[in-house]
Amino acid sequence: MAAPKNTFKAALGEGRFQLGLWVALGSAYAAEILATSGYDWLLIDGEHGPNDVPLMGAQLGALRHTPTHAMVRPPMGEAWILKQLLDQGAQTFLIPMVESAEQAQALVRALRYPPHGIRGVGAGLGRASDFNRVPDYVTTANDEICLIVQVENRAGLAAIDEIAAVEGVDGIFIGPSDLAADMGHLGNPGAPEVLAAITHAFSRIKAHGKGRGIMTVSLPQAEVYRNLGADFMAIGTDVNCLVGAVGDLRRQFLGEAAPETRGGGY
Repeated sequence: MAAPKNTFKAALGEGRFQLGLWVALGSAYAAEILATSGYDWLLIDGEHGPNDVPLMGAQLGALRHTPTHAMVRPPMGEAWILKQLLDQGAQTFLIPMVESAEQAQALVRALRYPPHGIRGVGAGLGRASDFNRVPDYVTTANDEICLIVQVENRAGLAAIDEIAAVEGVDGIFIGPSDLAADMGHLGNPGAPEVLAAITHAFSRIKAHGKGRGIMTVSLPQAEVYRNLGADFMAIGTDVNCLVGAVGDLRRQFLGEAAPETRGGGY
């Protein structure tokens, strides 16, 4: 018995587009509902969602044995939290604010067992090895790890070729909201200058044969990104879906017009 097959990583390798949704409510119950909604992957957000390791672990458990793949974003790419999330069963990681090849190389090592990395050999205590019931887990786990690094500022864009060339980086995710802010367009990720930067970044990532990812809560913007060649994309969050649905339901009953809103990112 080997480590579970990483369906998201396999899809990237085969060039199959993967559609996702952000999960930021910090609820395993909500994650379980979303896991049977038809999305290819869900991002458990530990950077902006109210999540700690036990909560993220509970959501990983809720997605286990469902058709939807779990991706996890820790608050930062620190080895200590990656070790815990790996043992909780996470196989695909989205790491925020990556700005250099050196940073990407350190992340690759943090996610792999020696001699290729620094992951501690303690998975027998966790879900990753089905609590030590998978005898070949430690010898097969490295091959099923998927690392997506998030480039979301001008420093990261300047180093994108070096980052994409790192062996063990499977994809690069462009963070449009933070990139827009860093470029002087806070709150306007659709600005022409930002879109031009994303277009150029996508072309460089493709040249290195790595997956191109992005997210938005705007369906027209999602069409733009898909046409640019996004290989995987999130088109909303559980929070904005909940806010939109409950507000629309009340307004429809009362016959009220929808208010104009200004976004705070995604």
